[in-house]
Amino acid sequence: MTTPRTTPRLIATDLDGTLLCGGGTVSARTAAALAAAEAAGVQVVFVTGRPPRWMQQVSAHIGGHGVAICSNGGAVVDVRRGELLESSPLGAEAALAVVAALRAKLPGTAFAFEYPAGFAREPGYELRMWGEDESHPVGPAEELLGTGGPVRGLFKLLAKHPDLDPDKLLTEARAVAGHLAEITRSAPVPLLEISAPGVTKASTLARWCAGRGIDRSEVVAFGDMPNDLEMLAWAGTAYAVANAHPQVLAAVPLHTVSNEQDGVAAVLEGFLGRV
Repeated sequence: MTTPRTTPRLIATDLDGTLLCGGGTVSARTAAALAAAEAAGVQVVFVTGRPPRWMQQVSAHIGGHGVAICSNGGAVVDVRRGELLESSPLGAEAALAVVAALRAKLPGTAFAFEYPAGFAREPGYELRMWGEDESHPVGPAEELLGTGGPVRGLFKLLAKHPDLDPDKLLTEARAVAGHLAEITRSAPVPLLEISAPGVTKASTLARWCAGRGIDRSEVVAFGDMPNDLEMLAWAGTAYAVANAHPQVLAAVPLHTVSNEQDGVAAVLEGFLGRV
């Protein structure tokens, strides 16, 4: 493992599988490293596939700016104030076109929707993660996205298949609907994450940095799954954690130890020791 030759101005890190340990927790070592980076004047930005409603768990570690890039770039939120600062929604017409294409190619696929007011899903979309007890609208995509439906300003469309291999699901979905939207994945199950065309972690992070006069060469990024690839390619320096998806490990030359071994903290400690 190597560390950056110069101290970066910004750390951009994925959360689940990268910064966080199992159960979505921040270890004491990682918390200390994040705090030390902020104290040294290095901004830390969480860049995650999580929706804004799943960010309170890490709000204590978000840094002085209080801002996170969520939903794979679809939303920028002030976590502490619970305020949506910026969004790049996937339009209802485009979302329904994606739904139609995936239904035709991949029968059995069910859909869910992340938007400013919360979450909605089709009846066939099973919940197995945080928030499954929360009240939310349930119905067919056409009803949820249509005139009078609750979904407005869609951050991210989710598409879950009952049994396909996750990587095969991604490949087939991109083949039939990649021209309509950005399609990626980050979960160990066959679950796709779909955003408006051109909206990725990288595009929103680049805009965030440009607004603060931070060049990509001054950014160090960390990730583990296909939804991190664009961000890792954009950043001046990028690390894959040891537990990353094989595609990410192959694409990113620099590696650190796993999330369970505090891989992000290990790199931060290396360059902070020179400050």
